[in-house]
Amino acid sequence: MAQTSKSQYDVDLFVIGAGSGGVRAARIAANYGARVVVAEEFRVGGTCVIRGCVPKKLLVYASRFSHDFEDAAGFGWTVPEATFSWPTLIANKDREIDRLEAAYVANLERSKVKIVRSRAVIEDPHTVRLANGDTVTTDNILIATGGWPHMGPHIPGIEHAISSNEALHLPELPKRIVIQGGGYIAVEFACIFAGMGSEVTLVYRGGNILRGFDDDIREHLRNEMQTRGIKVLCGHTVTAIDKSGDEFVSRLSDGQAIACDKVLFAIGRRPNCMGIGMEKLGIRCHEHGGIEVDEYSRTSVANIYAVGDVTNRVNLTPVAIREGHAFADTVFGGKPTRVDHVQVPTAVFSEPELGVIGLTEAQARERFDIVDVYKSTFRPMKATLSGRATRVFMKLLVDGETGKVVGCHIAGPDAGELIQLIGIAVKMGATKADFDATMAVHPTMAEELVTMREKAASYSRKTAGEGADKAAE
Repeated sequence: MAQTSKSQYDVDLFVIGAGSGGVRAARIAANYGARVVVAEEFRVGGTCVIRGCVPKKLLVYASRFSHDFEDAAGFGWTVPEATFSWPTLIANKDREIDRLEAAYVANLERSKVKIVRSRAVIEDPHTVRLANGDTVTTDNILIATGGWPHMGPHIPGIEHAISSNEALHLPELPKRIVIQGGGYIAVEFACIFAGMGSEVTLVYRGGNILRGFDDDIREHLRNEMQTRGIKVLCGHTVTAIDKSGDEFVSRLSDGQAIACDKVLFAIGRRPNCMGIGMEKLGIRCHEHGGIEVDEYSRTSVANIYAVGDVTNRVNLTPVAIREGHAFADTVFGGKPTRVDHVQVPTAVFSEPELGVIGLTEAQARERFDIVDVYKSTFRPMKATLSGRATRVFMKLLVDGETGKVVGCHIAGPDAGELIQLIGIAVKMGATKADFDATMAVHPTMAEELVTMREKAASYSRKTAGEGADKAAE
């Protein structure tokens, strides 16, 4: 599927969007000798670097220091009363984002990729129009415009709500905040603001937070959040937002009224694909709203491709990077490359942190005839002296016929780091026997993953019918 340059076009590749996927695709294509232009109407780096993963993780770190100061006393430290400056944090965060953007720009320029600071609209399969009216002809087009916060159906006062974009640039820390949403963005911001001392109410329309995650880990995190003072209201929605001076009042579906300083809507993100010219070309979108692509990220128009969140496949930064690289290998490197979207590890930077790979228990029971479940919950060693009321939760799901570990779910300190390493084993097809045969590192939290021997439950469709279970004694 490799293609050679065609002199009748200005460039070989025009990339719309300089986020993680677009930047990687541009650099790799240029390294193969392609003439590449990237158009970006905002800032180079995209959601992850500018208004997503990176700034959010910096705020996560900041929010955890309040716990560290409290925990130190149990270990003999006398810590003077700490003070916190939100403006200082935001200024330092912004300085780091500026540094990262400059690094992204330098890497593109080093690869001889031309950056155009402009909105770009597709005119036809081989022409892109810039905001100033100039046009660029191109052999191939890559759409990598990512996603954008979805604010939900219009409700009275919705103009008073902020999204996760604005939450990263607030001039001051809100003393009280209402957050609508139950996904990872809503949960993470709830924990961030609570850690910094805000009074937080999380409102979610579903029965429990983190829909799509394993039920046990959802319940564990919700309990931990509530223990930390976050008010979690499931089965509710914000139906109106009233403003009175500097105060807002969130009116809920059950009639409650909650006064606060900010209202954050974090109810999901949608593919950012409107207004870029797709409609007139007939580029198909799938039922989930993202651009429909094949296994090589090709759209329904032969020379136009799409990667990252705009395709709404697996919306994670490393996935977008892998898709961008695979696109460049396929189209310009002569190495047709598919991206495997199965067994992708992920983390939720809540408090406590979550790390997950593979199937939930419900998914495993649907897929396999026999499912063995191993669980462990315990107080981490650090909490024994700090006195903090927190527990670690770990869960392994095993295909009872092959012994393969098909799911791993962790809630606890550094769960994101742990799941990256466990992900290698699960991706390679490690069995529970392989886990058992691995020597434990003591004393660590992670040793529990290789010392769980007793089944918490075993489910068998073969012997007891669909959905029957045998709980371990």
